[in-house]
Amino acid sequence: MDMSDAVIVKSTRLKSVVWNDFDRIKKGDSCIAVCRHCKKKLSGSSTSGTSHLRNHLIRCQRRANLPQIYTAREKKKEGALTIANFDQEQKKDEVINLVNIRFEQEQTKDDISSYGSSNFNQTRSRFDLARMIILHGYPLAMVEQVGFRVFVKNLQPFFELVTSEGVEADCMEIYAKEKQKVSEVLDKLPGKISLTADMWASLDGSEFLCLTAQYIDESWQLNKKILSFIMVDSSHTEDMLSEIIIKSLMDWDIDRKLFSMTFDSFSTNDNIALKIRDRQSQNKFLYCNGQLFDVRCAANVINMMVQDALEALGEMTAKIRGSIRYVKSSQVIQSKFDEIAREVGIQGERCICLDNPLQWNSTYAMLEIALLYRAVFALLQENDPVYTMCPSDIEWDRATVITSYLKHFVEVTNVFTRFTSPTANLYFHELCGVYLQLNEWCKNPDDYISSLAFKMRSKFEEYWQRCSLGLAVAAVLDPQFKMKLVEYFYAQIFGSGAPGRICDVFECVKELYDEHSISLASLDQGLAWQVGGGSRLPSSGRDSRDRLTGFDTYLQETSQSEGSKSDLDKYLEEPLFPRNAPGFNVLNWWKVHTPRYPILSMMARNVLGMPMSKASLDSAFNTGGRVLDRDWSALKPATIQALMCAQDWIRSELES
Repeated sequence: MDMSDAVIVKSTRLKSVVWNDFDRIKKGDSCIAVCRHCKKKLSGSSTSGTSHLRNHLIRCQRRANLPQIYTAREKKKEGALTIANFDQEQKKDEVINLVNIRFEQEQTKDDISSYGSSNFNQTRSRFDLARMIILHGYPLAMVEQVGFRVFVKNLQPFFELVTSEGVEADCMEIYAKEKQKVSEVLDKLPGKISLTADMWASLDGSEFLCLTAQYIDESWQLNKKILSFIMVDSSHTEDMLSEIIIKSLMDWDIDRKLFSMTFDSFSTNDNIALKIRDRQSQNKFLYCNGQLFDVRCAANVINMMVQDALEALGEMTAKIRGSIRYVKSSQVIQSKFDEIAREVGIQGERCICLDNPLQWNSTYAMLEIALLYRAVFALLQENDPVYTMCPSDIEWDRATVITSYLKHFVEVTNVFTRFTSPTANLYFHELCGVYLQLNEWCKNPDDYISSLAFKMRSKFEEYWQRCSLGLAVAAVLDPQFKMKLVEYFYAQIFGSGAPGRICDVFECVKELYDEHSISLASLDQGLAWQVGGGSRLPSSGRDSRDRLTGFDTYLQETSQSEGSKSDLDKYLEEPLFPRNAPGFNVLNWWKVHTPRYPILSMMARNVLGMPMSKASLDSAFNTGGRVLDRDWSALKPATIQALMCAQDWIRSELES
């Protein structure tokens, strides 16, 4: 049918809601109805009625997924407000108006149940909306924005729009349900839990403490879940912060399961970690007297050394930024710069660019590229009397050296953030490499450079003294390395002092193994008690087990001296697993070898789950702290915690 001279008829006489899905078009003296979904043409004459149109909508494939809302009551006039559909073929010069029409409120329950093809559920849709807001970090107030309300009413007229207070309540309910699920997971874990502590800020200056649990589950998968997001007063003392953390542990009932905690490398965290460790040690909840408890973020100590390097580059960086701004200030200067670059033989594959001062890897990239154009900037200054900020030769030389340091730090940080869930064994060799580089940098003949290197090494050694034992133990539990990697690096770092330090690592591994052996024996006794139906009095059995803890240690020591080999002995004596074997995954290896090493695998589950770094890919290079967005910053603290925790849990569930 030729529709070239057809005209859409807009008549106030079209009262049936069926016309929400059809356009009535006049062609000569006749009228046709065109389905807005499949474009099928039917009779649109006023004498034809609308039954055939309604029957078509029921069969229309393009509309099959939409709820059928046409019932015997469709012509009633009473009802609430809804928004009319926008005509897709409306003329461009015509102003689009939101037209209020009357919609029947009573359809929301009775009419849905009368049509089996409809799956609409108000409660489910409300919670879907709340989960969407949580998942994507949308503002709660979006439910009251006119564009959203128009969209929802046209998409599903049955949906009863909610207020921001209503969706906030739905979010809190989702949080409560998800929290119960997480609590049940933590309660059933076969191993220990490690925590990380981060500070966040809102736009109004409020501070929040974020506690994140990291653990390896029964399937040998590494998991992370935010447990608490608590607003803290900036005047809070270290004692108060430690009490907040302990209270959170007890609220989640995981104080007995805590293995380690990871903080940033700030002195203010020292007393917090010490108080929590002492509290846990008094209750005999920690292994090795808490030697592995206090962990500092590896990415954070790298970041601190980077800040020292950037500070040493301060004046040089300012000159380079000013030089780049000058070159890019006009097309004439840019052309002159490019011409000089061609004359000295520099190809313009990498163009000079300004950095983002809040991302130190972008500052490194700016410096790296600017160094390629060192000769060009010098010639530009000779030929352009206006340009006077070119760095001197000694400044260029020092910038070259310090930029090479930044390059090493960028590479190490990229390794830390390469995996979404890195296990603890991945850090030892990278940080040993940093230690060796720092020792070399301290030998630089330029006092300016060597003093910077000594300053950075001092911070690193403070970190190393606190964390090296945990890093080394984790490396030993990598079947590709075992004790060999520790021996290799310690010989280079410590020279003649290496044997004593290697012995310290082995003794820690052995002590940790012995304590896990006792824990496993106690667990087996508890299971035997349950299976045996409690043939002894509970109090008598508990007291006997307490008194015989030393006997378990004696039994293990004497059995080893009589010739039987422990899990640890067998593991260390067997050949190393081939390094860089395709598809190797340390957690899969331990999952497969759990029957062979039941005690050592229990120990590996706890140690490999330690978070040696807290930084993610989106925050590893930040020079500032983590900040809540504007919309969530304005909410109540309890709501912020609910949204942050629930968002993390829902995302984890989707990823898994």
